[in-house]
Amino acid sequence: MAVIPINLAGRSYQVRVGSGLIKELPAQCGALLRKKHVPIVTDVNVAQHWRDAVDASLTEGGFEPHWHILDAGEATKSWSVLEELIDWLLAEEVERGDYIIALGGGVIGDLTGFAASVLKRGCGFIQVPTTLLAQVDSSVGGKTAINTRAGKNLVGAFHQPGLVLADLDTLGTLPTREVRAGYAEVIKYGILGDAAFFNWCEENGAKIIAGDVAAQEYAVMQSVAAKARIVAEDERETTGARALLNLGHTFGHALEAETGFSSRLLHGEAVALGMVLAARYSARRRMISAEDAARVTKAIGASGLATEISTLGMDCNGTKLAAHMLHDKKMDAGTLPFILLNAIGNAVLDREVSMEDIAVFMEEQLQAG
Repeated sequence: MAVIPINLAGRSYQVRVGSGLIKELPAQCGALLRKKHVPIVTDVNVAQHWRDAVDASLTEGGFEPHWHILDAGEATKSWSVLEELIDWLLAEEVERGDYIIALGGGVIGDLTGFAASVLKRGCGFIQVPTTLLAQVDSSVGGKTAINTRAGKNLVGAFHQPGLVLADLDTLGTLPTREVRAGYAEVIKYGILGDAAFFNWCEENGAKIIAGDVAAQEYAVMQSVAAKARIVAEDERETTGARALLNLGHTFGHALEAETGFSSRLLHGEAVALGMVLAARYSARRRMISAEDAARVTKAIGASGLATEISTLGMDCNGTKLAAHMLHDKKMDAGTLPFILLNAIGNAVLDREVSMEDIAVFMEEQLQAG
């Protein structure tokens, strides 16, 4: 088992990466589970694979698991489901010193974390991420949120978990599409800040997707360590360092909005397309070479992820996609900073991007491919 510390003032915690962690929940969670009654939030898909194992682990340790099982999918990150979840937690008599277990992917982690952040002005939660995407990204760093009609993750809070348990065994139950979507967030760390890790991903990406446990473990460890360094430097995204983690997200969120935040386009798939667009737009602005943009595109495409937005079959134009971006939570004084590339392994925050030019660029991309 690897242990990666997230060092924050007064709120430090560990991310533990390894196999068999769910079977060891009582030992892993230790003093965080201070009462026998343990509230667990998950979705129907995860419950099908892991409820029995969690029940057995907790029961053997002398605990009583209580489940709240939600529908799977991005639509679950909504006001109505948040209200339902909070009402259930109150009925379960969760106290401020208690910890809720969030067992699932990014949707469950985001929703449960946000509920924990507001329940009785803040209680604890433990992340047990069951997707590659959640293990390398959304479970670490304390960003919690729900979606609204205006856009993705526009209502939320910074609320750090007390512990993250990334059990690699859960990756074996994922459909290949979900593993690919998670891989987008893995290779992101190489593209934005670690050229050597990008090189490793070029060589080993296929192993990760094929289920090679050693490759998956290395990918999760490296990704979490990279995110830990950035979060420790800029927890609340005030200096610009943490904003670099949003590489591909501004473009990607626009595509998610246009496709209705649905299973038509998974979050990781949107981020992958967004990183291709960020690389191409960086080349358009002559920040990187066309060859480097093509290398990013090839590396992402080699994993089986789409690299052309025309494949989505969207009935829209570049102006509409650019308009979606104006709801981005990074908007500041009427301008939208973009995460672009000075090189593979060197992302930068660019505050001088013209939205008119973005609209033209997106129209070109819609017509390409």
